Order: sequence, then structure tokens, then C-alpha cells
Amino acid sequence: MLACTTTHPAGFRSLPLPIVQLSLEAVLHCGQSFRWTSFPLTPDLDDEHPPTLAHEYRFCLRDRVVCLRQSHHVLFYRSVFPEQDLSAAETTLREAETLTWIKDYFQLDVDLPKLYDDWSERDTVFRSLRSRFSGIRVLRQDPWENLVSFICSSNNNIGRITKMIHALCKKYSSPLLSLEPPCPALASAPTMTPYHPFPPPSALAAPEVASQLRSLGFGYRADFIQRTAKMLVDEHGTTVVMKPMEAPERWLLSLRDMNTTQAREELLKFVGVGRKVADCILLMSLDKCEVIPVDTHVHQIAVKHYHFTRNGLKGKTIMTPKIYDEISKRLSDIWGEYAGWAHSILFTADLKAFSAYGLHEDHESPSISVVPSVVSESEGSTKEPGPSSKRKPFSATESGAYRQDEGTDLLERVKKRRRGVSVLA
Repeated sequence: MLACTTTHPAGFRSLPLPIVQLSLEAVLHCGQSFRWTSFPLTPDLDDEHPPTLAHEYRFCLRDRVVCLRQSHHVLFYRSVFPEQDLSAAETTLREAETLTWIKDYFQLDVDLPKLYDDWSERDTVFRSLRSRFSGIRVLRQDPWENLVSFICSSNNNIGRITKMIHALCKKYSSPLLSLEPPCPALASAPTMTPYHPFPPPSALAAPEVASQLRSLGFGYRADFIQRTAKMLVDEHGTTVVMKPMEAPERWLLSLRDMNTTQAREELLKFVGVGRKVADCILLMSLDKCEVIPVDTHVHQIAVKHYHFTRNGLKGKTIMTPKIYDEISKRLSDIWGEYAGWAHSILFTADLKAFSAYGLHEDHESPSISVVPSVVSESEGSTKEPGPSSKRKPFSATESGAYRQDEGTDLLERVKKRRRGVSVLA
């Protein structure tokens, strides 16, 4: 059994990465991805030093399960494969692939503290929250999984979406492997946990899938998922064009090469995909970092903290395409090129699950020096795609700077909510 809370856990490789660059606790629980599982790590009672590793996070890819742990300065990772007899050389090669996937998935080529500095210059609302909500970045997810997940998000919450996505994987994808929890001594821990990859479009395209998903509690979303999968399969077939990726999945990846308007138009053709869902997919899997998904929740933030008004009215407003565009433009003018990333941080700060997040932590950021690529292992050649060459590196600018001293009350609102005061209409 691997050690739970040692400084460098056995079997894990290390990537120097300050928590201000990536906070797994925040990023994996804020409603971007719904398939990560989290396991608490129990401290050794005989250890003179308190542990810095509190959780292990696991995610099932097509051919491996990726396990992550994090200290304040280091990200630890390891892969588990269904094959039991890998040579040392093959293991090294595959771990290099895992490292490439990690850097791509978490977009580690983007210097997050530099973005935080820029947003703090532009926006006093953001400045009031940056120390508590550091390390929150946008994931670069698989577009097919992201599409299905956000079809499920309609009139839903993070906990229920998570249950639905796990149920879908269990129903339509065979388990890749099973693992014991990192600390099986926990009384509540199961002996073994099976891990299922996300099913391909062909697995969800058959007519009977809709009724099966309804029986799993998907409601009206069941038809949307089945019909969207069928549209993709009918248009692009089921041929495996890049092992083990089906043709529809490969086509969805190609949307990264389109401009934002073209990619959005393609997404809006799918059943169950409206403007907000399409924009979530554009931001979280198609490299459109400027896109701000707008719903009533974001509208309320715009009204309360950025003085957004229309025709002199505040508060509850029917979300029309025109209002959607006006809010998006207003916030984009404030936050700049990576506006979608800034939006995700304020959205996270407003979630009830994060009402106490960071209140008891030391917010002093460690001294860091980040170069374009954060690497500590030999990478070699890998089969996994790297970061998109179309995504531009961030550079801070002064254009669009926003000064609104009254806007700092978002932090006060979070504190009030923690005391049980309702402050969001």
C-alpha cells in the first residue's frame, strides 16, 4: 500500500508547481469537470510534522487512471494501467505521456499569477478576492465529454450532475480497472473502486439509450444526449480515426481550429445546446478563453458588482440574446483576453460550497518563477496532444482597466453568506 501523507508519496512522480498556479481543491470542485473522485488522506499519528497532502484525486482516461496529490509547492502524479507487466522503459514512457496530459488538461503554459495581477489592476472586485481564491484556472477538457456534461447542466446543480455523469459512465463503459482507496484503513472506504472511461458517441446513439438514461434520473436531458450522439454518428460515422478516438470526437476537436463564432454555430446545432451551454464548451474545451458563459447567476453578479443596468432596471430580468451579449461585452471589456477565466473565479467565489474556502489559510503567495513550460520530468515523444499552438500566451495590458471602488462588496457578500445572511436576489 502506498504511503498516504508522506512528503513525497511512494510511487508518485513530482512536478514543482506552487498552489497559486493550480489549486486542485478549487478547480476540481467548481463545476468544470464532473468525473474526478476525491479521497481524504489520513495523517500518521506518529508523524512529528503535520501532513501537507490532504486528498488524492483520481480521473479515468481511456487507457489509465491518473492519480494526483498536491502540497503547497509540488504536484505529485502517478498513473495506473490495466496491464500488470509493463517494463521500466514502457512505464517511463507512459508517465511522460501522463505528464504531457496533465500540462495540457490544466493549461500549465498559462502563467496564472500574471493573469491575477492583470485582473487586479483592472478590477477592484477581483482584487478583493484574489488572495482567497488563488490557483483557479480553466481546464482544457475533452470536447465530447464536455458537451455531454453541460447538456446535463441545464437546470441542475454540481452534485447531481456529478452523479449523472458517473452513472452514465458505469452504464455505457466497461471498467478499465479497479483500485483500492489510498487509505483503505478508513472505515467508510470501499475495498475496491472500479474506474470507467467516458463512453464514445457510438455508445450513446442507439434509440433505447434515451429511455435508459431516463431510468437513471436524467429526465428530459436523456433525449438531448441520445439525439446529439446520433447526430454526430450519423454525420461522421463511428470509424476510429485516431486510436482510440472515434470520428465524431475527432471532429469536435477540430472546432478548436475555428474562430469563436464558427465554433459556436456548430455547437448550437446540437439538441439541448443553447447559448450558455455552447459558451461553457467553448471556454472549457475549445480554447476560447475570452468567452463568458452568462446565466441568471452571472447576470446577478453583473448587476450587483459591475453596475450593469438595462433601461434603468436592475434585478430579475428575462435573459434575452441582447442582454446576454451586453453582459458578456461589459465583463469582457473589464477583464480582457482571458475574460472567461476571470469569470470562472468569480463564479467559484459565489458558490455556496466555497463560502468558507480559504478563510483560515495563509494567503502569502510563495515566490515563483514561471517560464513558458512547467516541466520537471524528461518528456520524450508522446502520443497525447500537447497544448494548442493556436492559443496565445498571456501578456498583461492596461487597456480596459476598470476602477470601481464600490465593487469590493463581493467579499463582504461571501462573508455575510457564511453568517447565514441571504444577499443574492
